[in-house]
Amino acid sequence: GNTRVEEACEMYTRAANMFKIAKNWSAAGNAFCQAAKLHMQLQSKHDSATSFVDAGNAYKKADPQEAINCLNAAIDIYTDMGRFTIAAKHHITIAEIYEAELVDIEKAIAHYEQAADYYKGPFSNSSANKCLLKVAAYAAQLEQYQKAIEIYEQVGTNTMDNPLLKYSAKEYFFKAALCHFIVDELNAKLALEKYEEMFPAFTDSRECKLLKKLLEAHEEQNSEAYTEAVKEFDSISRLDQWLTTMLLRIKKTIQGEGDGDLK
Repeated sequence: GNTRVEEACEMYTRAANMFKIAKNWSAAGNAFCQAAKLHMQLQSKHDSATSFVDAGNAYKKADPQEAINCLNAAIDIYTDMGRFTIAAKHHITIAEIYEAELVDIEKAIAHYEQAADYYKGPFSNSSANKCLLKVAAYAAQLEQYQKAIEIYEQVGTNTMDNPLLKYSAKEYFFKAALCHFIVDELNAKLALEKYEEMFPAFTDSRECKLLKKLLEAHEEQNSEAYTEAVKEFDSISRLDQWLTTMLLRIKKTIQGEGDGDLK
């Protein structure tokens, strides 16, 4: 009867916690999984989802794929219960496992997109934006520039009217313009004009000034001037890996630049 199932549930959970103490992560994950299935048998959805999450967290240390399976099981229960914000959080965890452990960027993107979708709403916009920015950065790395541009423009437009966030808007418009630039110089020029019009504060930013110098150098096919402008910018605000990659891709479109670097 139910009483015996409840007892079994408790025992699996206790065993799982003891395995955790012993750092036997696979056994802990397995025991939490068994508890989750029994909770489901008892129609206790919330407890089942919690146990699947515990299983996923244990497996994360030993078997990333199994961790993903357990977290997906938890997500199914949470979405069924209409708990989308919690489901979104676990989609992010799965995306991070794909990023760090399994190095499958396409799948990481899919889970960040799903999380952003579940977060959309009046109270979770900033969480949705965080996920979308991850998607944009990876999309650009995978040369899916149009997708990256749409996200950067969307997030930039969302943040430019917010007094607390508008400082970040220039960064998003800068990144969108760089993606345009890799595809087509004229597109980048038109985009830059559009961003300045939409967001006048962008005009005075160092990012905007850099873009104008780069466009000029590119038009003249002057790789020295291009490198100089990048160096000058980098001496004040360090370029991260993403920006360096994008700026290099643009530099390679200057005639006579083989595998040029930014030095």
